[in-house]
Amino acid sequence: MKKLYEKSEITFAILWIVIYTVGMGTLQNNFGLDSLWHMLGLIVISAAMFLFVKRNGLMEKYGLAGWAKNSKAMLWFIPLWLLSCLNLFSGFSPDYPVPGLIYAAVSMTLIGFVEELLFRGFLFKAILRDGNVKAAVIVSSVTFGLGHILNLFTGQDLIETLAQVVFAVAAGFVFTFVFYKSGSLLPGILAHSFIDVSSVFASNEGSQLLNLILHIAFIAVSAAYCLYLAKRVKTPAANRADAQKESA
Repeated sequence: MKKLYEKSEITFAILWIVIYTVGMGTLQNNFGLDSLWHMLGLIVISAAMFLFVKRNGLMEKYGLAGWAKNSKAMLWFIPLWLLSCLNLFSGFSPDYPVPGLIYAAVSMTLIGFVEELLFRGFLFKAILRDGNVKAAVIVSSVTFGLGHILNLFTGQDLIETLAQVVFAVAAGFVFTFVFYKSGSLLPGILAHSFIDVSSVFASNEGSQLLNLILHIAFIAVSAAYCLYLAKRVKTPAANRADAQKESA
């Protein structure tokens, strides 16, 4: 993996995305989200990714070295915390009985870590290395959202899947801008994990009108927050395009 990383960071990122989507998709299709095997698969992938970053001195590069130092400028990530509570508006109604509920909750927590490191870490930084900020932001965000189309293969309804893709693309832009402007992946991991875990406990009985209103509000808040971050928050040195070109 290290040789591939040194040769091509983009290929390295794509390979990890394929390993994750194919591997975890297979486990989910065969055993379910609430299975022990699905949880163990995520533990293995999470550990492998983290150990690679840690052993190769990449913690700071991928935003795992510490919390953002510019939290005030980032509005203390309040819009991110509001967005992460979206699933709770419909009330609570856990999808699975224990112990499956525990397996699903742990899995969803790990998914937040894995997907943030994959799309905001590996993929985003690989593209940013060429100094193309717009491409890095768009590809990272849209790829993350489109990846949710794979939920169709788990039996999920088409309309529900398309709504999830739109939601995920909007969330992808927020998570990407948060990492780009803060230099820390930790706020995105925390919010992403909470969104996913809350989906396990949230009720699916909410009205379609309420869900539509919440999704529209989510997209509006996401767009406003991204515009604020782009215009008002200084990019940390580790993520500046000129610094990426020099390191390349």
